[in-house]
Amino acid sequence: MRYMATYDFMETMRNTNEWLGATAKAIAAYPAVAAVPNPFFSYLGAWGEVTERSMARMVAKPDWGIDTVVGEDGRDHVVSVDIEVPGAFGDLIKMHVQGREPMRRKILVVAPMSGHYATLLRSTVASLLPDADVYVTDWHNARDIPVEEGKFDIEDYTLYLVDYMKHLGPQTHVIAICQPAPLALAATAYLAEEQPAAQPRTLTLIGGPIDPDATPTEVTDFGNRVTMGQLEQSMIQRVGFKYKGAGRTVYPGLLQLTSFISMNIDSHSAAFSRQIKRVASGDASEHDKHNKFYDEYLAVMDMTAEFYLSTVHRIFKEGEIAQNRFTVAGKKVDIGKITDVAVKTVEGEKDDISAPGQCKAALKLCTGLPEEKKAWHVEPGAGHYGIFAGGSWRNNIRPLVLDFIDQNSGPRAVSNPSKKKAG
Repeated sequence: MRYMATYDFMETMRNTNEWLGATAKAIAAYPAVAAVPNPFFSYLGAWGEVTERSMARMVAKPDWGIDTVVGEDGRDHVVSVDIEVPGAFGDLIKMHVQGREPMRRKILVVAPMSGHYATLLRSTVASLLPDADVYVTDWHNARDIPVEEGKFDIEDYTLYLVDYMKHLGPQTHVIAICQPAPLALAATAYLAEEQPAAQPRTLTLIGGPIDPDATPTEVTDFGNRVTMGQLEQSMIQRVGFKYKGAGRTVYPGLLQLTSFISMNIDSHSAAFSRQIKRVASGDASEHDKHNKFYDEYLAVMDMTAEFYLSTVHRIFKEGEIAQNRFTVAGKKVDIGKITDVAVKTVEGEKDDISAPGQCKAALKLCTGLPEEKKAWHVEPGAGHYGIFAGGSWRNNIRPLVLDFIDQNSGPRAVSNPSKKKAG
């Protein structure tokens, strides 16, 4: 499957379906159709509208959509997205609240590179902005990265996090969500040996696979069932000629989306059927619940092949983080070297992706950390998405995380060696 023609064929199919949707919508809107008293044309137009929108969203990066935040002065402050540290494979961005004094809390939100853009954490970031200065890892779509920029695997991802932590300084509080949790833990341990003063104050790990075998799920079972050769042959393709990354081997976003949808095909089919009926009857709107969810869910990005394959091989199959034998650039990273960074894990009771126990395993690995600097929370009744973006996050987990940050914001040198050196 590793051919540009295969990649381009998938894009052709997506583009064709978008065109079919637009055509159906145009036919139903033709004035002469109004003279035919048949509901068929209403449903044809509704199907076209939903289909065109859905297919178009698959290749578009969503906007953050966070325009303002209310400050302590009671005024609305404009929010801009500024690039703090640019990079070939991702940027560190700052959600800059204009006209507001620097906040007491400084939070780095580490977004997953697992098929969706960092904007998947929009509601998480928006909920933190009133109480903190927020920075986010904004990973790039691999299809847009030229081949000459080289590889990007989990070691490179870890070193990106190391650079971000150095840049932001020792008063930073890191929140890693889902997939990057083990790599954020490794980055902190890396700094513990290489540059201890640059370590963050706290590290909150939410629903991440620190030890995937602690409580197996369908995701971990899949990783154990298939061989690396099978994954490489069935999942990896080369970017087609349409994009800047032509020739780069990737795990395509469209292929990932197929996997996402197939896991819950019945619920997705029902959701789209209901939406078509709502559009046909005039009950749908531009920003209704369906569009709000699927505009983000359908927006997928390609991952570099080496990142996807090394994640499956080293995190899930070999358990290098779980067994504390992860290496970066030939250097072993000892998680036991973390001695003064408070670590908290958050899990959802009904998380079927990273089940309870997988994330908490991080605390056992932190053998050099005093027990008073360790904390964990299992949210009753919460699934994977809910622990960082749903009602469970807003009403319970977010306040607990902020309290944890405040309790562990004791004195530490505030100098930032990396910035001084740059100056």
